[in-house]
Amino acid sequence: MQRRQFLTAATSAAGALLSAGCEPAPRALQGGFAGIDLERGHQVRDLLARGALPAPGLVRRAQVVIAGGGVAGLAAARALRLAGVNDFVLLELEDQAGGNSRGSAVNGVPCPMGAHYLPVPGDDAREVQDLLEELGLRQRVAGRWQYDERHLCHSPQERLYFQGQWHEGLLPVQGVAPSTLAQYQRFARQVQTLMQSARFAMPMLKTLGQKRPLAPIHQALDAITFEAWLGTHGYDDPHLRWYLDYCCRDDYGASTARVSAWAGIHYFASRHGFHAPGEPVDEAREAVLTWPEGNGWLTQRLAAPLRAGGQLRTGCSVLRIAEGRHGVEVDALHHASGQVERWQAPRCVVALPVFVAARVVQPAPAFLQAAAQRLQWAPWLVANIHLDAPLQDRPGAAPAWDNVLYQDANPGGLGYVDAGHQRLNTGALLAGPTVLSYYQALGDQPQAREQLATQPWTHWADAALATLGAPHPDLARRATRVEITRYGHAMSIPVPGTLQFMSQIGLQRPSTHRKALSNGEQTPWLPTPTTDRLAFAHSDWSGYSVFEEAFTRGHAAGGVAAG
Repeated sequence: MQRRQFLTAATSAAGALLSAGCEPAPRALQGGFAGIDLERGHQVRDLLARGALPAPGLVRRAQVVIAGGGVAGLAAARALRLAGVNDFVLLELEDQAGGNSRGSAVNGVPCPMGAHYLPVPGDDAREVQDLLEELGLRQRVAGRWQYDERHLCHSPQERLYFQGQWHEGLLPVQGVAPSTLAQYQRFARQVQTLMQSARFAMPMLKTLGQKRPLAPIHQALDAITFEAWLGTHGYDDPHLRWYLDYCCRDDYGASTARVSAWAGIHYFASRHGFHAPGEPVDEAREAVLTWPEGNGWLTQRLAAPLRAGGQLRTGCSVLRIAEGRHGVEVDALHHASGQVERWQAPRCVVALPVFVAARVVQPAPAFLQAAAQRLQWAPWLVANIHLDAPLQDRPGAAPAWDNVLYQDANPGGLGYVDAGHQRLNTGALLAGPTVLSYYQALGDQPQAREQLATQPWTHWADAALATLGAPHPDLARRATRVEITRYGHAMSIPVPGTLQFMSQIGLQRPSTHRKALSNGEQTPWLPTPTTDRLAFAHSDWSGYSVFEEAFTRGHAAGGVAAG
């Protein structure tokens, strides 16, 4: 029996048992906040606002200091190690490195606390390809690259809860009008035309090339919202609009009404295009890598050698980065001891969100101040729901890894992924406990950041359980614990003008090469903003947050810091 048939049969059997009155009695729901310590961030904010930082209790030295342990900071550390530089330290606010790509476990079941997949990278993301090769995820077989199928998302990959039942894929197809299908097909053709007319690359810095201005098509798309572009081109079908809005909230944290048309097109054009139902699909190009703990699987492996070598220091908040003629001073608060440590180094990689970097870098260079004023950030929430047994399911497509609700009743709701989907033992998948990771993008919600800081965990848990109760009537009875991870500034939003602004920063000649300029020499193009002793690395410098962007920029900054 095929996996899909087996899942469908077993789910129907489970539903029959529940209907017969075999379900357990309701229980008190356990839970709380996990993963992000908002108080640490607020403590640093208040210290900086007062302007009088504590004096350092001790001074340490290193060749390079990396401020920030998200994907960019971890990539910078790997680049230093590859360059033979091991005298460095990485300072991270939280107790675990990884930023938005961290993993956890709820009642012993691994699950993601943020990003949960990585699309198979194209040749533009060679740095990411090299990482995957190093980790044994891909290898060359008979002259062709192959990925380890254990780490590719198992089938069925995604389904949509639409009109009271589950449907395969995420585009509404069954029961829609012929005009809807026609708009799907027209949009697919238009995306393909744009892909042939201009370069859309992942990571986006490969779009800019070496000191080239933006293409006219990019400039035009970046100047307006995706919603305005869709209206101009007559895309008014509510099903297509819902899907494109979902895609923008999924990658950018905000809707088509806020993100630029460039970002909306880039979502498809930088990877594998847009495929209307019935069109041929290159499954190899559309494959994604995923793990029960999401991209935490990757960041844990990036952090492991740093922990072993004593280079990773967690629970440390960077308070001040001061660049001098002969080096850099980095003051960091060690939260466990309450002591401020000063690190002195010739160079520093600033792998912090732009708005944080603008507060701690003293003095902040003009391009950093401008970026902090220009960018906007989306709050985000992940609710990890532990289940003691499989759920009763509605009719239709079999249980999948990614499960999305059409017009989710929860504002910003993006559906859930099943942490148990990657288990190789199908029997364990059907019989054992699992965790559903429910995602909510809050970039369009008023006072969302304030609500994240003030509402109890039960507020968010109850909302997630209520909206998922429609496709899963017994969810409240099966759930034993809910852990909420809050991101006040999860990702930058690529609003209109962001691409143009970032491209201008990318075209600036770094001050490091003033001597070469004065001598009339040609200066090398650096894919990261720099000053004399600082290299900046974060997905914010791309204007949006995905693994490929953060990793590539971190790798580049690590190379600059290595000299």
